[in-house]
Order: sequence, then C-alpha cells, then structure tokens
Amino acid sequence: MIKDSNWRPLPNYLTIKQSTIEGLGLFTTKALKEGTDLGITHVYDSRFHDNYLRLPLGAFVNHHEIPNCKAVFCEEDVALGKVKHIRIVVIKDIQKDAEITVKYVINKLDNPNWEHEYEITQ
Repeated sequence: MIKDSNWRPLPNYLTIKQSTIEGLGLFTTKALKEGTDLGITHVYDSRFHDNYLRLPLGAFVNHHEIPNCKAVFCEEDVALGKVKHIRIVVIKDIQKDAEITVKYVINKLDNPNWEHEYEITQ
C-alpha cells in the first residue's frame, strides 16, 4: 500500500462538469495562463485501442474548432524519463470556469451545428 502519495487523477485546478459540447467536459477552477502544461493525457502502448492508454486528464477533453489548448506529442517526461505520451498545453489565457478544449478529429458529432451552438452558449 502506498502511504505517501500526492498523485491525483486531475490537477487541483481542473474539474469535470456537464458540457455544452458533449456529455461531460473538463473545466478550470481558476484562470490559467498561456503555456500552462496541464499534464499527461495518454501514454503510448500498442496493446491498447488506438495505441494509447487514456489517463483521467484525457478522458473528458472535448473537441472545439477554436480550442484553448493543444495536444503535444512527446517522447520523454522530466519525471518519468523516456515514455512516449501526449500532454495538453494551454495555448491562450483561459478564464476561471471555462471548458478545456482541444482540436481533434476523433468522434465528430452528428450535429453539424454543434460548434455554432457551443459558441452561443459561451
């Protein structure tokens, strides 16, 4: 049993809430500055679907055509050493209570107006 661990499934400045994009989404609990590294979302392992094991941080990030974050593909991590992975980095300042979004092409929704509807609700 691990007695001394500071591991959390999400950074303490992120939470999961109902999304206007799709289902549940990842939201800020404080303002975030451009360049903030949110952490690892996926770890490469060819045994898993799409060759990646999705971590809690990557499970609730929704797609947006005008995202506030980007996925960065990496071969190494400062703390973990050589490990192929994907992490999320903030690409523009994000206000408190905003949804974290990344532009990706998997799981496009059937509703062609969903981007427009999301913009109106924000």
